[in-house]
Amino acid sequence: MIAIAIDDEPIALDIVAAHASKVPFIELTKSFTNAFEAITYLQQYKVDLIFLDIKMPDINGIDFLKALSKPPMVIFTTAYSEHAVQSFELDAVDYLLKPFSLARFLKACNKAKELFDLRNQAPLSKADFIFVKDGYEQVKVLFNEIKYIEASGNYTQFHLTDGKLLSSRITINELVDLLPHQQFIRTHRAFIIAKNKISKYDRSQVWIGEQIIPIGTTYNDCLNPKPLKGL
Repeated sequence: MIAIAIDDEPIALDIVAAHASKVPFIELTKSFTNAFEAITYLQQYKVDLIFLDIKMPDINGIDFLKALSKPPMVIFTTAYSEHAVQSFELDAVDYLLKPFSLARFLKACNKAKELFDLRNQAPLSKADFIFVKDGYEQVKVLFNEIKYIEASGNYTQFHLTDGKLLSSRITINELVDLLPHQQFIRTHRAFIIAKNKISKYDRSQVWIGEQIIPIGTTYNDCLNPKPLKGL
């Protein structure tokens, strides 16, 4: 994975570079003490991952990330813990509190690698499955095994027909783009459901067997006759 680091403290950048050099799947190509120079770089070069400080003089890391139209994956590196919740709301891969060990750094990089591999699977429109990380294994899940998918904290849970529950760090928003729209539909900011598993629905909720899934106010039209055609 191609990575860059952004921090106003050169010593902090040296630590990230030293740790990254020991991670075989991370290629740290550039480090920046000026966040605005990093923006220019991101406009010109492909980057998969950013190690990003939060407390910087001209723009903080949170605002920097919000300013990117198509941000790469981000691991925050900071001496302050108060932004942790907000960082995960922005789908950060991890949040490293300085000073962090090589072991903790490697754990964050492994999370990024898992997400990177999932995003770069073969186009799902031409497949009938997805690989989901379960512990240390990548588990092949057929589309027709999925009943519904639920956002749960920093993870997304796959509820399967055989009763199994698998968790992945990929977000609901990313799954909306990855899963075939003819088979799956989003009914709520926290739920994606398999169309062929719907037993009934009304204006506010959907039944998957005995399980009730809410329909969010911004998704009122998600189950109109047009998207359900052919079921």
